[in-house]
Amino acid sequence: MLDSLVQRFSGFMGSADRYEDAEIVLVGVPMDFTVSFRPGARLGPQKIRLVSDGLEEYSVYLDKDLCDKLYYDLGDISLPLGNVDHSLEIIEQVTRKLLQDGKFPMMLGGEHLVTYPIVRAFSQSYQDLVVLHFDAHADLRTDYSGEGNSHATVMRKVAELVGPNNIYQFGIRSGTRDEFEYARQNTNMFIERVIEPLREVLGELGDRPVYVTLDIDVVDPAYAPGTGTPEPGGCSSREIIEAMHELGRCRVVGFDLVEVNPVSDHSERTSLLAAKIVREAILSFGSRR
Repeated sequence: MLDSLVQRFSGFMGSADRYEDAEIVLVGVPMDFTVSFRPGARLGPQKIRLVSDGLEEYSVYLDKDLCDKLYYDLGDISLPLGNVDHSLEIIEQVTRKLLQDGKFPMMLGGEHLVTYPIVRAFSQSYQDLVVLHFDAHADLRTDYSGEGNSHATVMRKVAELVGPNNIYQFGIRSGTRDEFEYARQNTNMFIERVIEPLREVLGELGDRPVYVTLDIDVVDPAYAPGTGTPEPGGCSSREIIEAMHELGRCRVVGFDLVEVNPVSDHSERTSLLAAKIVREAILSFGSRR
């Protein structure tokens, strides 16, 4: 079934040859149909794979190597251009199949709206699911220019699935007044800060299943300019890598990294950072179910 829904490309560095053997499965989600500023995030998954060959498989931070992990790069999901609703259905279908097969999904976007159908599949498989959201933007609008399905509404839609009190937002520094008011009353938002509140939250989660969604624009554009809506004042690349290591303390069951835009990434440093984040994620918490 999956073969009919994906396109294969050269895989992420060190990926296994067989889906059946892998504990972790990387999947590209090349969708940027609702982006509000700079298009191009649909090219993110392929670029992250391409630049990953410039990195080592060994992590000096963790003293671990990718050769000790079984992970498979499934390729990119084939999506009907411009058809948002059907694309969301296909993304959910692929995610549900991965979970049925006992895989740990790592999804590479693509715009942030792709997180919604992914979490919808996870919420059906895991009770009491927690979502940790790293982003510059609150993404809590009810609509953007009259459209309910948007990368600017994704966390409001996720809140409908898991309950807003089960969402923890880190690094947020942009949004409307209404979004911040909603967050103050409903979600757990930490404005600008990442590491310190993350450590506190992880100490409270116990063994609850955790889904992690990471918008690359949580990182300051000085380190990650290649994204659709860059927002100054973010964390450093080193800090977001440290966050990946901290997440190894909890029961992460799934992960996505979104909004890498190669069109605005002429030095490739955003894609390289994304590839390094993926490496550290695989080594820190991949395959923990």
